[in-house]
Amino acid sequence: MTRYLLRRLLYAIPILLGVNLITFSLFFVVNTPDDMAYKHLGDKRVTVEMVDKWKKDHGYDRPLIYAADRGGFARFSDTLFAQHSLKLFLLDFGRADDGRSIGTDIRQRMGPSLAIAIPNLLVGLLVYITVSLTLTFFRGTYIDFNGVLIAVAMMSISAMFYIIAGQFLLGKLLHLAPISGYQHGIAGFRFLITPVLVGLIAGLGGSVRWYRTLFLEEIEKDYIRSARARGLGEAAVLWRHLLRNALIPILTGVVVVIPTLFMGSLITESFFSIPGLGSYTIDAIRAQDFAIVRAMVFLGSLLYIAGLMLTDLSYVMVDPRVRLE
Repeated sequence: MTRYLLRRLLYAIPILLGVNLITFSLFFVVNTPDDMAYKHLGDKRVTVEMVDKWKKDHGYDRPLIYAADRGGFARFSDTLFAQHSLKLFLLDFGRADDGRSIGTDIRQRMGPSLAIAIPNLLVGLLVYITVSLTLTFFRGTYIDFNGVLIAVAMMSISAMFYIIAGQFLLGKLLHLAPISGYQHGIAGFRFLITPVLVGLIAGLGGSVRWYRTLFLEEIEKDYIRSARARGLGEAAVLWRHLLRNALIPILTGVVVVIPTLFMGSLITESFFSIPGLGSYTIDAIRAQDFAIVRAMVFLGSLLYIAGLMLTDLSYVMVDPRVRLE
């Protein structure tokens, strides 16, 4: 187990380096440091001296990846990539172009993102699995047929529709929750009602179809027939045997979404004006703030790799037959 974890950690280093390099290259293909300086200083009455000063103040006056005029290791260390990207491995996110601490912003904005993502995950799992097991219980009947039909119809509707419909119905028509905004503390619960419900409904169709497919693959296996032969009722067979043996593919889908728990939802947070990490990333892209974009891409990659490792470990916990070699 220890050797496996160490090997996966070593694999993560070149992956993160590659992600950083790709993000760095794509960003500077679109915008050079001079372009960034002109954007932040304004297009009018900007002199070359002002551009050079801005680049020096923000650390963009170095070569991109290779410094030909340096000697030895400084050719690689005294570059924008080394100074701005490699520090991320120490979780030193640096500062945004406007001087704010990115690490402080991440800590402050992680709470609102988790406040939406965790209820969506936990309540969603309960609802999706219950509905899917119900359709599996009534498989081949009109209940199953109509349930699948509704699920396909819900999958075909854009998430934007659910957001707009939820804001109109719960916020404007019924006045049950604010249309948008956020408030810290217990009083902020009412601001989470609409985004959480919208997230649950938007994911209902696809999740129910996926879980139903998993359960139908398990329902015809020998251990299910053995459970029925022992006289167990269909509900006990589904909940005690089928669900337990279908945990591995379920865990694969659940643990991999760990990055979204911390990173937030780009669309949901933007539309509901929630100050989470999702809206933070969107704002940074609009402002072309490379420092924030780089930090968020790195953090997302790091969490995704951690999620994959937790997925493998969870396999061992739910199925003793699985061994990590």
